[in-house]
Amino acid sequence: MEAANYQTDEEQLIEGLKAANEADFQMAVRLYTPGMMAVARFYLDHGAAEDMVQDCWLAVVNAIHSFEGRSGLKTWLHRIVANRAKNYLRKHQREVSTDFSESLDPDLARRFAPNGRWATPPSLRSNESAEALMENGALSDCLDKHLSHLPEAQRSALMLYEAHQHKSDDVCNILDVSASNLRVLLHRARQKIFLMVETFQETGEC
Repeated sequence: MEAANYQTDEEQLIEGLKAANEADFQMAVRLYTPGMMAVARFYLDHGAAEDMVQDCWLAVVNAIHSFEGRSGLKTWLHRIVANRAKNYLRKHQREVSTDFSESLDPDLARRFAPNGRWATPPSLRSNESAEALMENGALSDCLDKHLSHLPEAQRSALMLYEAHQHKSDDVCNILDVSASNLRVLLHRARQKIFLMVETFQETGEC
């Protein structure tokens, strides 16, 4: 039932955008700009990413009339940003610099044995649910801080896959990475966030 309601809401929003309804446009900007920024920041620095997303919203005003619903509105918007960002990089003869090697950062490497398993296992308390953890305001602030400090490629992949609920194939398409490269990005990002939560539980400090 929720999925059906969501689809109906999205269809109504799309119709509002096609009808140039200002309230629907403002709602779409609020809903989808964070995800569009996550895509843009994979390719561009913060200032260029903000400009790119603003330009994309201007383009959407005209492009929405050609939207056929073959994908969700969110995916369509994210692909617009990705395509424009890649065109920008080609025009300026630049490339996305991303390390897809399997090696871990030094702070994480010591936690793993040579066979890839935990040498020092996480010590999360089993009596505290994920929901209870996220209701902790200090932990939420700490999570935001650590997310902002992740390398952009890792943060973009994690946000698109986890926060914006894209399928892995869609994330690969939007970020122009292989499935194995996406796995490395998500693996690294999750490890860092997981260890942050562990440290917070143990010490109460971010």
